[in-house]
Formats: sequence, C-alpha cells, structure tokens
Amino acid sequence: MNFIEFKYPFNIIYIILPLASCILLILGYKKKERILNLLRIKTVKRFRILRTVLAVLGLALILFSLLGPQSFIGLAKINKEGLDIYVLIDTSKSMLAEDIKPDRLSRAKNIIESIIDNLEGDRIGFIPFSSAAYIQMPLTDDYDLARMYLDVIDTDMIAGGGTNVGTALNLAENSFEETSSADRVVIILSDGEEHNSNSVDILKSFNDEHLKVFTIGIGTAKGGLVPDYGSDGGQKSGYKKDSNGEFVMSKLNSETLKKLASTGKGSYYQSSLTGDEIASLTKKISSLKKDTYKADEVRRFKQLYQFFLGPGILLFLIAYLLPERRNTL
Repeated sequence: MNFIEFKYPFNIIYIILPLASCILLILGYKKKERILNLLRIKTVKRFRILRTVLAVLGLALILFSLLGPQSFIGLAKINKEGLDIYVLIDTSKSMLAEDIKPDRLSRAKNIIESIIDNLEGDRIGFIPFSSAAYIQMPLTDDYDLARMYLDVIDTDMIAGGGTNVGTALNLAENSFEETSSADRVVIILSDGEEHNSNSVDILKSFNDEHLKVFTIGIGTAKGGLVPDYGSDGGQKSGYKKDSNGEFVMSKLNSETLKKLASTGKGSYYQSSLTGDEIASLTKKISSLKKDTYKADEVRRFKQLYQFFLGPGILLFLIAYLLPERRNTL
C-alpha cells in the first residue's frame, strides 16, 4: 500500500487564507443582514447550511492540494555524466598586484565563479598553490559548496614565498581517478611567475593522454607593484621591496603558461575585461570526452494534487453560485 506523502509540507501556513476568507465571509454576511434589516427587506434564506459546507470543504481540498500530496511508486537510477576538473589557483603574494582591478587574485576568483556557472554535471576541485600546494576542496558536483570554498581563498592560505606550479600539478595528477577513461582537466590560473621552473618537465613525465591542461594568464606585461599588508593581513602599509630596497615589480609571464598548455594538449587564455576567455574555455571543455561517474537512486512519486485541487475549486464555485435567499412579498 502506498501512503500519501507531502512535497510541500510548509505550505500549511496557507491555512491562513481559507481562515481569513471564512472570517471575511462571516463579517460580510452580518453586514448584509444589518443593511437588509435597516431597509426592512424580508428574505427567505435557502441552502445556507449547504453553501457553508460546500465552501468549507472546497477550501479544505484546495489547501490540501497546496501541500503537494504524492504517492511513492518506486526507485529510479539516474546516471551523472561529466568531467573531473581540478582548478589550480596561484595564491602567491604577486597575485595581490593591482595591474588588473581590483587585483589579480580577485579576478582569478571571478573567472572561476563564471566557470562554475557554466558547468553541467562536471565535478570540480580546488588546489591553491604558492611554494607548496594542497587540496582545499576535493572533487564535487555541489556547486554551491564550491562557491563557499572559493570565497575563502586568499594569499595567506600557504606559508612561505615563491611559486611552484609543479607541486600543484603532481597533486592534481595523483588525485584523479586513474580508472576513468574520460578526459581529466586541469585549469591553472596564475601570473606565471614560477620560481621553480620545472613544471613543464613534471607535466611531460605524467605521460597521461587523458590529461588536458588549460592555463589562464592573470596580469599584464607592464606589471604592477605588489602590495604589502603586513604580518596581520590588515590595511595596506605600502608595497613590497627587495633586498636592495627596490620596489618589487610583478609582471605576467605568459611564456611559462603557454608551454604548460601546449605540453598538456590544452590552450592558453589571457584574462580580459570582457571575459571572452571564459566562453572559449568552457566551450573547449564541453567538447572533451566525458564519463559516467555516479549513479544516484532517486525516489519516484505520482503527483496527486490535481485530484484535490479540481474538486475543491468545483465545490467552492457551486457554493458561490447557489442562490442564498429570495425576497418575500
């Protein structure tokens, strides 16, 4: 036997509507009675009890239909198809440079959010990196969760200076499911200032035909000064200086990023104000080979609201159309 369940139980709050309607009907009825008495018009009441019963029953059925009554009819398997995507986010201090407004890291996060908005069933994970790297968020298809993790990424997540893309690439490669025959995607967002310049060699060593590496350059060739927020990460106190007392100028190194994309059988994109690189990247990713990675069992229901809504409206209309009274001589 299938029991009735309710899809929208919180709609019980709408019981206020029929109750308010009943109160208004009662007040209106009493007001009409007073007016007729003042005018000394005598009437014979008809169908009063029937009208009341039909109206109340009709409103009750309409309210019941708003709760979304449904009956369970079985389980169904739904296969999810998509790609596994690790986003490698440069969190070195140079990403605070303001040659791209408001700063490079903020632009990178905006790009990632736009990428998430264009995903359909793909799993995404985050690996922040500077001198080291770690998996901040494992692969997931919960995009709301991904936005929460993305929001807290900053340049204080990893202690130490420098930029080591190779470490992040190694971590991503080892975290993918090796049994999958689908393409595996790595997206690197960085200004390309790599202090340990062996990332291309590390990528070559993977010898993974399913791995596709896409890179997005964040910054400008002209470059910008690197803000100094002090050890407490509070207000900007000035700009970073090197050991000679000269201001540190950070510039986009697109060559490294282009080599990584070429070696990884992907593409290089330059960050822009228009965001054209996002559309090109998502189009390229959508053409890659996907795989079924998850089969969910979902409960199937038969909707029953129409069996209550229709009769409820009909009963209420009948109650409304029934003649209430007739004049007497």
